[in-house]
Amino acid sequence: MYIPHDNLMDNPAEILSFIQRYSFATLITNIEGTPVATHLPFHAEMRGGQLVLTSHMAKANKQWQVISEQQNLVIFSAPHAYISPSHYDSRQSVPTWNYLSVHAYGKANIIHEKEAVMALLESAINDYEPAYMMQWNELPETFKYKMANGIVAFEIGVTTLQGKKKLSQNKTEEERKRIVESLKKSDDTNVSQTGEYMEK
Repeated sequence: MYIPHDNLMDNPAEILSFIQRYSFATLITNIEGTPVATHLPFHAEMRGGQLVLTSHMAKANKQWQVISEQQNLVIFSAPHAYISPSHYDSRQSVPTWNYLSVHAYGKANIIHEKEAVMALLESAINDYEPAYMMQWNELPETFKYKMANGIVAFEIGVTTLQGKKKLSQNKTEEERKRIVESLKKSDDTNVSQTGEYMEK
């Protein structure tokens, strides 16, 4: 990913927080010379100083068959917003787009152990709907394992991490202030959250 110095996001805690907040990502793998993508929710955590991403996909999705053989790219991208030149001091200005994005690279390990697969699924429940855990715990084990047979669980130990936050860092303080005020007024969550990140 092209990252000008002013747009670099390199604080590990900031990157982890961003990934955990916008955890629905795109997994990209090369299959016979063609890029193939699957859109998946990822659980992210630090283990011994390394970022580890875990997820699962349908067993019918052939992408899982190659993810342990090569470098995969996982893209976390949100929020984003159109930036109008009306916010700038100079009339000789053009529109642009502000956004945050993280690219994570690494090979995947397929998780085969049934208990580990169940642990992965339960971590996803805790991430997105902890209240569902009570219902999950009441489901028959035979049902849960039958459902698990239809998926492939995996984890990616991230070896390369790239973070970018393009948030009008090259503009004046007054210009940025006008942009933030405009974005935060939007009813579009993507737009208003971009304004919140700019304000930070």
